[in-house]
Amino acid sequence: MSTQFHLVTGAAGFIGSHLVDRLLAQGHRVLGIDNMVRGVRRNVETALRHPGFTFIEARVDDAAAFIGLISDATGRLGPINMVWHMAANSDIAAGTDDANIDLRDTFLTSFAVLQAMRAASIPRIAFASSSAIYGDHGLRAIAEDDGPLLPISNYGAMKLASEAAISAAAESYLERAWIFRFPNVVGGRGTHGVIYDFLNKLEITPDRLEVLGNGLQRKPYLHVADLIDAMTFIVANGNAKVNYVNIGPEDQGVEVRFIAETVVAEAAPAATIQYGEGSRGWVGDVPRFYYSTEKLRRMGWRPSQDSAVAVTRAVGELFVERRQPAR
Repeated sequence: MSTQFHLVTGAAGFIGSHLVDRLLAQGHRVLGIDNMVRGVRRNVETALRHPGFTFIEARVDDAAAFIGLISDATGRLGPINMVWHMAANSDIAAGTDDANIDLRDTFLTSFAVLQAMRAASIPRIAFASSSAIYGDHGLRAIAEDDGPLLPISNYGAMKLASEAAISAAAESYLERAWIFRFPNVVGGRGTHGVIYDFLNKLEITPDRLEVLGNGLQRKPYLHVADLIDAMTFIVANGNAKVNYVNIGPEDQGVEVRFIAETVVAEAAPAATIQYGEGSRGWVGDVPRFYYSTEKLRRMGWRPSQDSAVAVTRAVGELFVERRQPAR
């Protein structure tokens, strides 16, 4: 692939920063934008030393302001070939408590990105969507074209609305779009999620870990390294006008109990685990989720590790990062 100029929103976040590193390693130039609410400067330290990387701290949810920002950036740096839109609210529970959070940080960021792409004639977008768009289908493995799509969280609803906006833009002015429906993603640089939360709790109460729900919730987990592999593979091989693909492991996931036990074993072996009641950790939580990755397998990609290996690896990575001095 020839050298191109890519824009990554959410560039200092968990997934965005890993994506930036991959694109730079492939020889591309990258413009990274992050509002630094969840982003961490340390995540882009290596990228900032790369001559092909430019970083701007800015909000993405104001369409008029973002159009101006991209116009200025392309005037200075040249035309952008593609957008990787990773910016979104990542705290599903917070978005349930206050719907404005997902409206602003999940949907309006997508709307602003699309408006800026139209103004700057940027032809292609890759979008971080979510398995949350499907809602709660129990034990049925959900494929991409299954329905109904009935999300049970504001996060899922705004991701689904973003998919719809991208589909409409593809009919009007986009050349191509890739929509990635993520599972639970884990790994180093994580800024949210169950492992992150458990480690936070153990720092406050090293003698015990309190778990929301009964710990029997079961979901698939994918390591961020496999996720970045899958994303770049789909962009290279998905040639439809709008490509929408489930990304995930091939197993049926692990229970929260396994994650709690793995975190305690790594971070606080003497701690006790205290489980709550009920099958949901919070309002909007899907307690058991399965979806089909057959479409991605037919395309020719398979993950390198299963959910248990991904979780165990991620626990070790995040624990080591917390022991490193802040810079």
